[in-house]
Amino acid sequence: MTRYALAALVCAASLMAADPKEPPPPKTTAELEQAIRKVLAETKTPGVGISIVSRDRVLWTAGIGKSDVAKGIDVTPDTLFRIGSVSKSFASLSVLKLEEQGKLHLTDTARSRAPEIWFQNPWESTDPVRIVHLLEHTAGFDDLHFREYANNDPTPLTLRQGLDYHADSRISRWRPGTAMSYCNSGPAFAAYIVEKVTGQRFEDYVKENFFRPLRMDTADYLLTPAVEKKLTSLYHPDGKTPYHYWHILMRPAGSINASAREMANYVQFFLNRGSVGGVQLVSRASIDRMERPETTLAARAGMSSSGYGLSNYVTITDGFVYHGHNGGVEGGLTELAYLPDQGLGYVFFVNAANSAFQKISKLIRGYLTHDLAKPALPSAASLNRDSVRPFLGYLEPVTPRQEIQRFLVRILDVTRITIDGNKLVMKPMIGSRKVYLPVSDVLFREEKEPVASLALIGSAPDGPVVQTGWDTFRPISALAVWLEWGLGAASLLVMATAILFALVWVPRKLFGKLRDAPRMSIRVIPLVSALCLGAAIGLFLVSEDDLLQRFGNLTIWSGAFTALTWAFAITAVAGLVLTWRARKAVVHRGVYAHALAVSIANVLVAGYLAYWGIIGYRPWA
Repeated sequence: MTRYALAALVCAASLMAADPKEPPPPKTTAELEQAIRKVLAETKTPGVGISIVSRDRVLWTAGIGKSDVAKGIDVTPDTLFRIGSVSKSFASLSVLKLEEQGKLHLTDTARSRAPEIWFQNPWESTDPVRIVHLLEHTAGFDDLHFREYANNDPTPLTLRQGLDYHADSRISRWRPGTAMSYCNSGPAFAAYIVEKVTGQRFEDYVKENFFRPLRMDTADYLLTPAVEKKLTSLYHPDGKTPYHYWHILMRPAGSINASAREMANYVQFFLNRGSVGGVQLVSRASIDRMERPETTLAARAGMSSSGYGLSNYVTITDGFVYHGHNGGVEGGLTELAYLPDQGLGYVFFVNAANSAFQKISKLIRGYLTHDLAKPALPSAASLNRDSVRPFLGYLEPVTPRQEIQRFLVRILDVTRITIDGNKLVMKPMIGSRKVYLPVSDVLFREEKEPVASLALIGSAPDGPVVQTGWDTFRPISALAVWLEWGLGAASLLVMATAILFALVWVPRKLFGKLRDAPRMSIRVIPLVSALCLGAAIGLFLVSEDDLLQRFGNLTIWSGAFTALTWAFAITAVAGLVLTWRARKAVVHRGVYAHALAVSIANVLVAGYLAYWGIIGYRPWA
């Protein structure tokens, strides 16, 4: 659920390429347990709950390590963990079940079903927000703002109250039903529609229709006394400092507490295509629909075997195509994944948000597939250079998860497409390249993956775009890219020299060596400006483990951040004005030239940040 945890989960989805120097994957549960215990010790992670299943039986379920470090309580298969965004799948299942009963449809508009819930969509008359967009994250909404994430009211709010709290995050930034961008308010909005259709509180509907048939008898969305007795503590990366319980505002998006034993039944439910104990809770067709994205431009172009469906998405490891969902809350990470064709799956949770999650995921997937034949890769089609040509060159990302991050994402995530023989190569400005083989004229798969995961969309309503499973890019000129990168890098470098230069002149000033130096302000003010920006960035970085509470509320951290951004902008302008006025003064030419360069750099950066709303940004508001 947190910005940084979920970003880590998305990166973790592609972590699995085997290193030939690494030890072979575990072949028995005893070996797997031993390897997991080693990871827990190395990463200072207190504990893990885990279940591995086939269609007809639980192959292994276990609790390893501690659920409460201070009290020395062990994790067991019945220990409750926060499953985070895995909770979203119950919102999709509820909608699908009601659709089977003819009580609503995925294509129903959100406005017609819940006109009292506020959102803004400039394209509503032609491209309305529909229930399916809420569940596939294609409504174009911004993700929850800091204030929404930070809300931790222990009084159980109604779904309506949660949706009404800071509703202005729900503004469509592009045409609904064209591009995917992860948003936690969408499933909660859909869950509210379920409440209206059924007349039941959403949590009660899920308990009656899913938890009870799945024998998830202790699972709960709320922190009840019964839950509290079995619930693990969640820890900072040090494995010792616990987080407070997070009463998530949008409960359907990430609030469920459940055990490894219970979640084993849930994984089998997917493997058995919606059936539990011979009872079909939802149809096989509904499970198929969950696994198939339909509302991005890429999906409509035929890329329906990868990407984000209805609270269910694809990850690929060593050629094996997994379905499922990850989840993250403060201090807790979860992964539910299954192989429909092979009839195998797993779920595990860790109670500290650190590198243990990625390592354990890799171990489990290695164990699960160690004796399976790797699926054969399809033959590559011939590259249609005419179809590819309009997309060659640089691409700018245009669908950031949180709009406030656009100022950074649009520069750092720029990528370039080139042709290498019959292959398409995507090389980001920062990071490693990916090589794609053609599946058709417009669809491409990664070299070692069996399904298409990139689409070239030449007929998009707002211009040509390139879409992967989660991201959308638009062509941008090389001149614009290198101008921004060049100016940005040069400005930051020049600003850094102000601090380095200060290491020389500040001590000299303190010891009286610059007593007669004129116009000290042209050294001091640009330096203060650069230091203000550095301090603002530093505040954000050092707060990462407690980012939501420190920045989602008015605290000394968030208040200082806002003040520092204003101070940076004001001193940047003041520094340039003072330096310009000193152009005819008797000042060492080298000192003056440096002061002018730093002042210009400060103003350029301040102007860029002001344009994107970072100067004076109040994350708690």
